[in-house]
Amino acid sequence: MKNLLSKEQLLQIKELQEACESHDLIKLKLNWDMLRNRDRDVKEDFFYYEENQLVGFLGKYYFGSKVEICGMVHPKYRRKGIFTTLLREGLESSSNATSILLNAPAASKTAQEFIKTQKCDYSFSEYQMDWKDQEVQSFEPIIKLSDATKEDFELISRIDVESFGFEEKDAQTYNARVLNEPNRKCYIIEGNGEKIGKLSVQREHHESWIYGFAILPKYQGFGYGKNTLLQIIEQESKTGNKIHLEVALENKNAKKLYTSCGFEQYDTQDYYQYK
Repeated sequence: MKNLLSKEQLLQIKELQEACESHDLIKLKLNWDMLRNRDRDVKEDFFYYEENQLVGFLGKYYFGSKVEICGMVHPKYRRKGIFTTLLREGLESSSNATSILLNAPAASKTAQEFIKTQKCDYSFSEYQMDWKDQEVQSFEPIIKLSDATKEDFELISRIDVESFGFEEKDAQTYNARVLNEPNRKCYIIEGNGEKIGKLSVQREHHESWIYGFAILPKYQGFGYGKNTLLQIIEQESKTGNKIHLEVALENKNAKKLYTSCGFEQYDTQDYYQYK
């Protein structure tokens, strides 16, 4: 399916992102896996140009009926109301969303100051982590990873409901997209002959991102999670890619697991619930 964003637009977004990150010494979460695979009828991307240069961008990212919003303005064009304009357009086209979250890098003073002017409340934070170890810890495989198929769709959605608090409809809508994304490999985790969890790995630009990693609650506490993670680390480290993942701030058990496997936090993203 053809992407709604052109190669030129994607390049402009990337150049603007690099300018903002370099100036502010931050990392923006623009969900590039979703930007490169836009195919919805709903307007999700908003552009602001000055003299044919992209100086402002805002993207909406739907997870079922919930939407996350993240954007940026070139350092030389700030304090002109550009982001306010983009956000207004984004909000006006989000009337169908059940929940709207504004994403702001915790280290961005500009973003944090802007958030103070908006009708929103702090919701949660997410750590971005990468794998620092040079050697994979030794382990004996106790789980098996198999490629997810269409027959696993209901299971994957149920895991998202039980593990991440998704509404069933939102989980199904989200996974209908994820299972068809290029460059993303979806796995089913099997232990003792039973399907006990799932995860996906997105490879792009010498990076491997681990997403949606979850073990069903009744199978937790038996070492399946760490064994799975070590297998994925071993697999992805052979590609030479940098390995990344994200974990919610309040999920202390998950962060402890990731740290024990050699991951270290390098950035924090804050989320604010729009009223």
